[in-house]
Amino acid sequence: MDFSHSARSRELLDRLDRFMREAVIPAEPVYASQLVGGADHTRWRQPSIMETLKEQARAEGLWNLFLPDGEHGAGLSNVEYAPLAERMGHSFIAPEVFNCNAPDSGNMEVLAKYGTPAQQAQWLKPLLDGAIRSAFCMTEPEIASSDATNMRATATLEGDTVVLDGHKWWSTGIGHPHCRVLIFMGLTDLDAPPHARHSMVLCPLDAPGVTVERMLTVFHDYDEPGGHGQVHFDRVRVPASNILLGPGRGFEIAQGRLGPGRVHHCMRAIGAAERALALLCRRARERVAFGRPLAELGGNGERIAELRMAIEQARLLTLKAAWTLDTAGPKATLSLVSQIKVVVPNMAQRVIDAAIQIHGGAGLSDDFPLAALYAYARVLRLADGPDEVHRAVVAKLELKAQQQNGDAR
Repeated sequence: MDFSHSARSRELLDRLDRFMREAVIPAEPVYASQLVGGADHTRWRQPSIMETLKEQARAEGLWNLFLPDGEHGAGLSNVEYAPLAERMGHSFIAPEVFNCNAPDSGNMEVLAKYGTPAQQAQWLKPLLDGAIRSAFCMTEPEIASSDATNMRATATLEGDTVVLDGHKWWSTGIGHPHCRVLIFMGLTDLDAPPHARHSMVLCPLDAPGVTVERMLTVFHDYDEPGGHGQVHFDRVRVPASNILLGPGRGFEIAQGRLGPGRVHHCMRAIGAAERALALLCRRARERVAFGRPLAELGGNGERIAELRMAIEQARLLTLKAAWTLDTAGPKATLSLVSQIKVVVPNMAQRVIDAAIQIHGGAGLSDDFPLAALYAYARVLRLADGPDEVHRAVVAKLELKAQQQNGDAR
């Protein structure tokens, strides 16, 4: 396995690192000061500093770096993009600065891979330009969405239209003032096999019958300006040509979408852990209690060592997943992707929690980015599926592999 940086990746990483240090990190407090605040998402506004940063990043050629398609993006492999995603993870505002933020990145991947030329012209191009935002509507409030076959929302074909009905929630990005399009997943054929019943449909946010009922809080915060909404689809009619790939192929699209996206999420989480560890070490060196730096008290040195080892282990596992995805494809990566989705967010949560502890009360405040980073890491343990589901996948695949290889005697 070769995880070394290519010349192209190394050159981009150097420029990205410089831009992060000189422009993005210093802009974090300005960004926070320009948020409106409150539950009413209709009042939310895009911070002007974000648009300025996006223009600068695009002018620097640091734009759409996640797309492996050279026509639309930087043309990087997963291994080449991994260190860039990690560096972006140092700041919670950075992914959007480079137009590499979820859920838009995943939705762009879907449109680039599965969209028709008409769908790409209408929605992919403005997303690639950073002119609009998008959301993904899959999770539902009435059922255990960890099992996606539980889904109740419907996408029913009626002639040359498809009718969308149902409730969705945790639709990330739907509160953003620039959000214009949703990808809705719903049941189309109840008589088909379980993984051939669902369709993904492009739906304009302003289509009649789409209602954002409320924005949900995450650790008592609305995660403005994108947020996470609960949405009602009431007999929403859109052209049947808005169906992605074809009726009943929703799960096929989902599997194609989730592999690279999960690697991106994990690398960003590793970046968040790196920033937290750097802040922890600085605080531990500079803060003095009982006549000694915190780094020399209470086993903190050992904790720092353990956290460094945990980050390195998580990074190597994630890079292995990225390399396998590049060389063997999504099916060969199923177990590894599930492994990193358990290992990395738990590692990041542990590192950030330790950094908060070293900072004391300050670590809980917005004086440092640690509280926001902690929430991000904890959310990841649910956002791409709960730990328990990923562990079940790993166990199932391991048992199957051991049986095929001949159980040890």
